[in-house]
Amino acid sequence: MKPFQAPELMPAFPEIFLAIVALFLIVLGVSRKEEDSTTVSNFSLFGLIAVAAVMCRFCNESFTTFGGMYITDSFAVYMKVLVLSGSAITIFMSARYMERQRISRFEYPVLILFSTMGMMLMISANDLMSLYMAIELQSLPLYVLAAMQRDNVKSTEAGLKYFVLGALSSGMLLYGASLIYGFTGATNFDAIAVALQAQDAVPLGVVTGMVLLLSGLAFKIAAVPFHMWTPDVYEGAPTSVTAFFAIVPKIAALALIVRVFMGPFEPMIDQWRQVVVLLAVASMAVGAVAAIAQHNIKRMLAYSSIGHMGFALVGLAAANEAGVKAIAIYAALYMLASIGTFAIVLMMKQKDRMVEDIRDLAGLAARQPMIALSMAIMMFSMAGIPPMAGFFGKLFVFQAAVDAGLYGLAVFGVVASVVSAFYYLRIIKVMYFDAAPDEGLDAATDGRLNTVLVLSSGAVLLFIILPAPLLGAASAAAAALFGG
Repeated sequence: MKPFQAPELMPAFPEIFLAIVALFLIVLGVSRKEEDSTTVSNFSLFGLIAVAAVMCRFCNESFTTFGGMYITDSFAVYMKVLVLSGSAITIFMSARYMERQRISRFEYPVLILFSTMGMMLMISANDLMSLYMAIELQSLPLYVLAAMQRDNVKSTEAGLKYFVLGALSSGMLLYGASLIYGFTGATNFDAIAVALQAQDAVPLGVVTGMVLLLSGLAFKIAAVPFHMWTPDVYEGAPTSVTAFFAIVPKIAALALIVRVFMGPFEPMIDQWRQVVVLLAVASMAVGAVAAIAQHNIKRMLAYSSIGHMGFALVGLAAANEAGVKAIAIYAALYMLASIGTFAIVLMMKQKDRMVEDIRDLAGLAARQPMIALSMAIMMFSMAGIPPMAGFFGKLFVFQAAVDAGLYGLAVFGVVASVVSAFYYLRIIKVMYFDAAPDEGLDAATDGRLNTVLVLSSGAVLLFIILPAPLLGAASAAAAALFGG
């Protein structure tokens, strides 16, 4: 019997520190006699920023600990910084909204911290068991956040739908993991890869398990046909929570999918590539077509996010270093555009009452030209219209697909991108050309939202003239998965 050896904790220090901060904030929030979400939110922001700064310590090295169940490398650091940034920005820009909706409770930032910790563990998962535990740690706070507005029927319905369908996806993922373990005798990613390489033919049970595992993970990024929860949850959840759903969890889930299928299942590329191509095509098609009929801007953005995940999966289907680099770039640019878009959605008020209809943006260019300009920048970027940053994100994804010989998939992606441009341009048309109503949107007086909007718009435009930092970081992240 081997003697017990304590695991090396330093590689996992960011997650440990974030857990300590979250537990401290629970005690702080409960111990205060009056509800004080501002103090807890400020401490949460400090914790997230501190962890993001600490991540630089692990930029250029690869560490494995906890018996090989946890790994950190340049790819993990890159994706974790995106997740931490998105979480911090969400907490920062949602403070006034939560107060107006009378749901400003200290549990809100704490739940985001716990979910963020789960996402960081997802990105560093190197074992089927740690993968599942991280997904559940990420998901459980999200179920609560979706139903945060307890007096609102839609919010309660959103939380219930998300919970029920999330439980279904977890069951599929677990069943797939059990099949993989049964036919390979391993749960560690490295051991699974060795077991698959040692076999002349991949057992049918492993293929089935891999498909079920991919199905469970596809639910987390809302890829078709596992997207059914997205429009209802986006519409029903409080808008600040919807912003968090759109900005952060999908980046972590994308990172996990890339690590799983470019790691232990790399020997099975021929088997899983066809499934990923199907998911990508279906997601791009539904995202391009279904959003056209939407009048609620949150539902439209839900279908938009489905389409964007389809574009990201094109990079995974390429199954090469260029494809992973394209996913890393796409995730960052998608996050920037989503942050700016939801900052504007959080500004949409009439007589201090939140509104969500696209028609409510009519005449915005005349009343608030700078807000309309920022929204136009975000819509052009999401549509992938040059020279906006979103165009280059799609360009890198399609280029990786062409390099891998997936010409049909690249062509379909271009067509889907053209079709989806309709509903992005419709928002610009409503803002600039539709007649302004007697009562337009209230003036944007929230300093936090204005700050976020200026920074996100500037970042989207800055990428056009200074792409090197992001491209370099994405290249280093992709190289880490391929032994570079």
